[in-house]
Amino acid sequence: MRSSPQQKLSKSAIKAWRVSTAIVCLVFILIPLFFWVYNTFSPSNTNFSIWLIGSISAVLFIISGLIIFFLPEIRWQHWYYQVDEHEIDLQSGIFVITRTLIPVKRVQHVDTRQGPILRSYGLADVTISTAATTHRIPALDEKTADQVRDRISKFARLAKEDV
Repeated sequence: MRSSPQQKLSKSAIKAWRVSTAIVCLVFILIPLFFWVYNTFSPSNTNFSIWLIGSISAVLFIISGLIIFFLPEIRWQHWYYQVDEHEIDLQSGIFVITRTLIPVKRVQHVDTRQGPILRSYGLADVTISTAATTHRIPALDEKTADQVRDRISKFARLAKEDV
């Protein structure tokens, strides 16, 4: 049986994922605020109950807090990768564990990507493109992401020279 990949993502990924999750949760928390504004300024008599809006707000606030503080940590604990001269091994998932093996000779190109949140934490994603799809190793330190990208590129070049 094949051993699991051993490389972990950067510990800073947890902070970056918390920020991005908080932004998404903020959108959901604003929905009850929209209903409260509608309730306050609507001329019609079909208003929403303030207790219903308050209850929905409280539930969304609690769920958002749990998602923001616990999910990124759990996600980080379950993400592994490994790169060698023959394949790239990715393993992720909390309830459903996905294990992906990408043969290096199938790699067409490899990129590093940074959004504003990842850049503020000094992180980058590595995207690996094959003919069929694109795979991603998320939230590596910038230096590590560059090294992984260069290593995959070198292995892919060597694998194609052997063919």
